[in-house]
Amino acid sequence: MWWILAAAAAVALCHWLLKRPHKYWIEKGVKQGRPIFLFGDSWEQLSQKQSHPEMVQMVYNMCPNTRYSGIYQLLQPTLVLKDPDLIRQIAVKDFDHFVDHPAFIPEDSDPLWNNNLFALTGKRWREMRATLSPAFTSSKMKYMFSLISQSGEQFVKYFLKKNEDVITVEMKDIFTRFANDVIANTAFGVQCDSLVEPKNEFFVMGKKATDFSGFWKNLKFMLFFIAPKLSDVFKVRFFSEEVNQFFTSLVRTNIQSRETHGVVRPDMIQLLLEARKNRLKHEELHSIQDTGFATVEEHEFTKNAKKIEREITDQDIASQALVFFFAGFDTVSSLMSLMSYELAVNPDVQDKLLLEVDEALETCNGKITYEVVLGMKYMDMVVSECLRKWPNSVATDRISTKPYTIEPKYPDEKPVHLEKNTSVWIPIFAIHRDPKYYPEPDRFDPERFNDENKAKIKPYTYLPFGTGPRNCIGSRFALLETKILFFYILSHFRIIPVQKTPIPLVLCKKQLNLNAKDGYWLGLQRSSKI
Repeated sequence: MWWILAAAAAVALCHWLLKRPHKYWIEKGVKQGRPIFLFGDSWEQLSQKQSHPEMVQMVYNMCPNTRYSGIYQLLQPTLVLKDPDLIRQIAVKDFDHFVDHPAFIPEDSDPLWNNNLFALTGKRWREMRATLSPAFTSSKMKYMFSLISQSGEQFVKYFLKKNEDVITVEMKDIFTRFANDVIANTAFGVQCDSLVEPKNEFFVMGKKATDFSGFWKNLKFMLFFIAPKLSDVFKVRFFSEEVNQFFTSLVRTNIQSRETHGVVRPDMIQLLLEARKNRLKHEELHSIQDTGFATVEEHEFTKNAKKIEREITDQDIASQALVFFFAGFDTVSSLMSLMSYELAVNPDVQDKLLLEVDEALETCNGKITYEVVLGMKYMDMVVSECLRKWPNSVATDRISTKPYTIEPKYPDEKPVHLEKNTSVWIPIFAIHRDPKYYPEPDRFDPERFNDENKAKIKPYTYLPFGTGPRNCIGSRFALLETKILFFYILSHFRIIPVQKTPIPLVLCKKQLNLNAKDGYWLGLQRSSKI
């Protein structure tokens, strides 16, 4: 009989120990929802009943009329920041307390991942960011413009060869292939045509590197975040060994060939090699146009930071090139897919953009230029609104690198003391859809970003590329790539709904990244001008 009582006591103790972490925010006087035993606020997403953007929206709305609220990713307490002024305070003003992202995996388990700019922490991140940021200025985008333009021209020529008035395509597939070719060309010095050669090795490896669908992969990400030591025990890696070897070997071979034969290309590896020789300077020519309203500026914190003193290794370059690919392969193709969808279901918006494309073509005599593309105001408004409604980074995070206190602002608040290594979330997707900042948030309206209205947008409520010194270093590249491709597409085609087009759009619940449940099926209708 005693062993039954002992077992019951052990079960009760385990239950108490597992349930107690979900009282963490209550004990700090922070409002929270009703976390599910063991799974916290993550169960609906983990069980694929809820998409990641829907989860972000849920936790944002969970405790209305608060500047912040508490959630739990499994047992991990996370503070959700909802007030723009508080976001500025933590992500910018007091950035030195929140320099890092939470670590996904143990430092030594996957060198290719852990040496990239996103994963680096502390001093190593500061030095790498300061070293790389000159490679992502608008003048460097102009430097790479011709390579991106080549891929855009190649993309459109493929569809112009088809003898069909309306070509039905799944947009995410074709845009992923375009993004693959652009990244291969601009980051790795490899020329691909993934529409003509759909199973080329570069594209296949890219798909493997960015596929996060399915329950077990979602669980693996949770394991990275919640129990990094356990991930280390089981040797769980971010990228597979196959992906690691392919990209590392590709970069090393490329660098060796360039140094042996004196090859110079206007691409990312060349810029990283220049950074290795400390030849890159953070300077902008005032005559160079920037890529648009959504562009994030490099913060003085990193502009003035000390650069890497040691030599940048081939491994460092491979890591940066791969994360550049990782971001560009999926997130940019998602932006393009969602923009094409919005243009198709909002024909009045597309009509206006088509008119601007025609005017731009006349200006440049049919030959695309960097200045003409970036001079298209309505194009920028459309891209900006798409990033407002569908930000690819639905949330961003930080971790406190030292103790920090959020002082009370309202009578019902008290000081919130955050210990070192406390996670905080900025729910970008939900902030962008808050009617307090964007009336009728589900409506696609580029006029929110006309010259008059964009000046009225409350600071820190538009964050498609994050904010503060740790914002997305590749915002200019993503915007330029998107604008160039849509310039080419709309020069020859109109994007229209077809029978398979899902209206309204339903988000996929099986992937962490932003995607449509049934794909982005649309039609490319030949322009009568051709």
